[in-house]
Amino acid sequence: MIPVTVYSEMTPNPSTMKFVANKYLLPSGASVEFDSKAAAKGYSPLAEALFDFPFVTKVFIAVNFVTVAKTDNVPWDFITMELREFIREWISFEKEVLIAMPSQIRHEEQSDEFSTTSTTTVSSPPINFEPSELDDAIIDLLDQYVRPAVANDGGAIDFLGFEAGKVTVMLKGSCAGCPSSTATLKGGIENLLKQHLPEVKEVVAFNA
Repeated sequence: MIPVTVYSEMTPNPSTMKFVANKYLLPSGASVEFDSKAAAKGYSPLAEALFDFPFVTKVFIAVNFVTVAKTDNVPWDFITMELREFIREWISFEKEVLIAMPSQIRHEEQSDEFSTTSTTTVSSPPINFEPSELDDAIIDLLDQYVRPAVANDGGAIDFLGFEAGKVTVMLKGSCAGCPSSTATLKGGIENLLKQHLPEVKEVVAFNA
């Protein structure tokens, strides 16, 4: 049996740290994000446990890494090793990382017990876009050119819809709230899509 290793990696967002494991945590392409212990309850035992650390403000889990956001009053130097060892032991003991995928629950189908998680754990926003003929082309471009780079920085990007020349995406993990995310969105993603698809005039981020 191969020992579990976890290493930490800084991200462009000074409030987040990426913890990379040498084994898969979620199926390929899957990701999930929580911004409170209550939101993680019933979905991710790992995220729920991480919120027991008083400085943890958000947990993002992807295929082979966990991105943790912290409060500003505690420097990473004091907590990185503790978090890294905690995540490594959790995975080593084969404790459950995710028991249900929140995105499978639609906003309109949620009961009151899920009301506190509607804007955090459900990746379907409370706005519905009509399908467009450009959706597949936009998704292909994001998958090929954007997702790998965003994942490398400890985050994820979800395509939400295209309407009247505007592409709406959702940024998760280290990309959400990152000081450089606006520049990445406008200077990188927007230019890429405009170059390949003249119909695209603007790319904006949906803020849950």
